[in-house]
Amino acid sequence: MQPAINRERLAATFTELCEISSPSRREGLLAADLRQRFSLLGADAIIEDDSAARTGSEVGNLIIRFNGTLAEQPGFFLSCHMDTVGPCEGVEVVRRGDIFTSRGETILGADDKSGIAAILEMLTILGEREIAHPRLEIVITTCEEIGLLGAKNFDCSLLTTTFGYALDSSGIDHVVIGAPAATRLKVTIQGRAAHAGLCPEEGINALTLAAQALTRIRTGRIDAESTCNFGLIEGGIATNIVPAQVTLRGEVRSHSPAKLVQYTDDIKNIFDETAASWRGSGEESLPAVQLTTYDDYPALRLGDEEPVIKKVKTAAGQCGKKLKYILAGGGSDANIFCGRGVPTAIIATGMDKVHSVSEQLDLNDLVSLTELLFALATVRD
Repeated sequence: MQPAINRERLAATFTELCEISSPSRREGLLAADLRQRFSLLGADAIIEDDSAARTGSEVGNLIIRFNGTLAEQPGFFLSCHMDTVGPCEGVEVVRRGDIFTSRGETILGADDKSGIAAILEMLTILGEREIAHPRLEIVITTCEEIGLLGAKNFDCSLLTTTFGYALDSSGIDHVVIGAPAATRLKVTIQGRAAHAGLCPEEGINALTLAAQALTRIRTGRIDAESTCNFGLIEGGIATNIVPAQVTLRGEVRSHSPAKLVQYTDDIKNIFDETAASWRGSGEESLPAVQLTTYDDYPALRLGDEEPVIKKVKTAAGQCGKKLKYILAGGGSDANIFCGRGVPTAIIATGMDKVHSVSEQLDLNDLVSLTELLFALATVRD
């Protein structure tokens, strides 16, 4: 069964969503709009969880439920996030043919409003044609762009379905079945201040120690499964004062949990060894290093025989799509859901050049995504 997708209605929905400002923690306007849209589509339940108290957002995550009429068919959920990266205030969508961009001063918002628009169009078609479908749940999270905070504070027991799909990846016609775990790092090096011109010998330069350590640490792509990056450094007071303290922030990612631990330990050892090797004049104490790690998100890995993958393969066959099943390098809400025992694959939405003012989306890709979602909702297992 091929859906009759209303391209212009889909384009209008996408444009309207993008032009509602929804920076992280300020998703209230979009949440109100979505409540109204899903209510008009006949949602059986619209639930807002209590995550706002922990994320700092204006609103909680939304869970929208359509009970369906095919009780014998397993239901599933679709997930997107409400928030967008900056600059995102006053987005004005420009359409040239089938290509959507912003006017150029802001992001577009296809990340992740392309997914929301496709869901809304799919549900509209199901309702218009009174097409039978299993239970469908829509999970729309907050604060994804600032550390997956909405998903991290989402209570998965609110779901009545057991697997789902996060619509949140660049490109089109692929499904992410593997994504790395990540560990965030905070390294503080404590040296000793001194006047850089009068008595530099009395100082312990924390910045120099940081540089020495970083030259020994492998960054970038470490191996086929792992990456490492240090992206922030702060410290020092003035050019004429030996910096007493420097703080670095970085991350390690790997598809292998064992390698994630190994590379994190390697980094700690290098910083410790660098501090221990410092030699000053006299009997000065050695500089101190404190490394704190934070588990950011777990790995995602889905097998071919899992229902979440079998279903999307069957759906792709029904609508004549040749999907690629890939491993990705980033983390998303799907990592959090999988880590809590709820298998979640990531479906590409067509978004392109995301997190930049050059972000764009092709309407043909958005139509293709909607066709796949329709197939997911109507295919018989």
